[in-house]
Amino acid sequence: MPREKSYTSVEKMVVTKTIRAASGWLDLGLPDEALVELQELPIDAQGLRLPLELKLAAQMEQEEWNAASETARLLCLKAEDEPEFFLRAAYCLHETGDTLAACNQLLRGPKTLFEMAVFHYNLACYLWTLGEGPRARSHLKQAIDMDESYLESAREDRDLAGMELL
Repeated sequence: MPREKSYTSVEKMVVTKTIRAASGWLDLGLPDEALVELQELPIDAQGLRLPLELKLAAQMEQEEWNAASETARLLCLKAEDEPEFFLRAAYCLHETGDTLAACNQLLRGPKTLFEMAVFHYNLACYLWTLGEGPRARSHLKQAIDMDESYLESAREDRDLAGMELL
């Protein structure tokens, strides 16, 4: 991976100001404005982790699933030990209709994912969608054992429609 550029103090100030503005637009529920701000960053700064995280949040809020899945994939490459990026990348892929890729992306994540109820819940959703009933039930049971609130979520989740719940 290429080394990140060293910025002058003025460049750092501009990047920081732009990131704050993009974050503010997101806080106001205006993801399109956040994306405009982020596009104003120098190209090399756009590939830094924080701008990519903000870009992903804006894309997900706008339900731009194809673009968001690519941004999330870049974040997975930048921070291979960060489970949240793998969860988001998989979710975005699932929303594009590529549930098999979502499953594969999730399973490529760091081992810490296996300790998270949301990992098992999302995997249950993806497996159920793919027709893998027994495996889906097993992961849903694991999610609920880890966090009982997932039982209520499962009752309302369209991805688990038709599954007999525990």
